[in-house]
Amino acid sequence: MLGLAMSLAFGDGRPFGGDGVTQQKAVVEKYTDGFRRGDLAQILSCLTDDVVWALHGAKTLVGKDAFAAEADNAGGPIPELTLDRMVEEGDTVAVIGHGSGSMGGDRVDFVYSEVFTFADGLVSRLDTFHIWLGEVPA
Repeated sequence: MLGLAMSLAFGDGRPFGGDGVTQQKAVVEKYTDGFRRGDLAQILSCLTDDVVWALHGAKTLVGKDAFAAEADNAGGPIPELTLDRMVEEGDTVAVIGHGSGSMGGDRVDFVYSEVFTFADGLVSRLDTFHIWLGEVPA
């Protein structure tokens, strides 16, 4: 168990989660930190090979390769992300958060919710709900 806990750490070496945080919540923190840092390898390390990513209102992707292409295709500046709340039940962690990013040189804020479903300690399904606040540049 010590080896696994050591592998779940922020870039500066601090462990994800901390006291009382479950393994699944620590994986969600690691995944989110990967997006914050633009670290695709870190993001992918949290996923099963056959992960399903449902971007509600847009598309559904299947597999790590499709996930990587979409995440990498986002391009642009790294978003600022804040996890406001995580709720866990069984094999599922639900997240509510907010953030901002740059689109066309303008800062755009958003809120999001993600539902992470786990299998064998990794994310096997991700349901993403994303709402832009204000006007989004074309």
